Amino acid sequence: MADTAFVAPGAVLVGQVRVAQRASVWFGAVLRGDIEAISIGAGSNVQDGAVLHTDAGYPCVLEENVTVGHRAIVHGAHLARGSLVGMNATMLTGSSLGEGAVLGAGALLAGGQHVPPGMLALGVPAKVVRPVEQTGNAERYAQLAQRYRRELQPVPDVSTQEMEMSPLRLEERP
Repeated sequence: MADTAFVAPGAVLVGQVRVAQRASVWFGAVLRGDIEAISIGAGSNVQDGAVLHTDAGYPCVLEENVTVGHRAIVHGAHLARGSLVGMNATMLTGSSLGEGAVLGAGALLAGGQHVPPGMLALGVPAKVVRPVEQTGNAERYAQLAQRYRRELQPVPDVSTQEMEMSPLRLEERP
């Protein structure tokens, strides 16, 4: 893991997982590089609850400045520079996004399917619908990750015994 990368507490990285400079892996994400490698490129982000996995002969590659949205699934797929996978979308084995392409929220990109550079794909199964403007989402997450690296602090654990001895009360106000 690069020294400027951010991996949130509760994220799980197993096996061959590489996280580059300014990249981030957020809370509850699971990256399982137990069959092939997973590579998270510089400035890329894997958001909360996302799952990345591989298949024999199909590594999972996120080039630079890629965004994988909350609860998305990326399985043995290739995401070119600046592409984005929307929340709860799924990319199956051998699928790919071209540079700056977007797979919309909830969409399903079938195995081997490709979204051309700069295009938006929507639906189940996903169909290319139109050109898309760049979002700048990856840079916002890179900046947020640096803030988390600097400021995130653990919260002390309160034992059950302490809670039983000190019940919570609301103070009465005049």
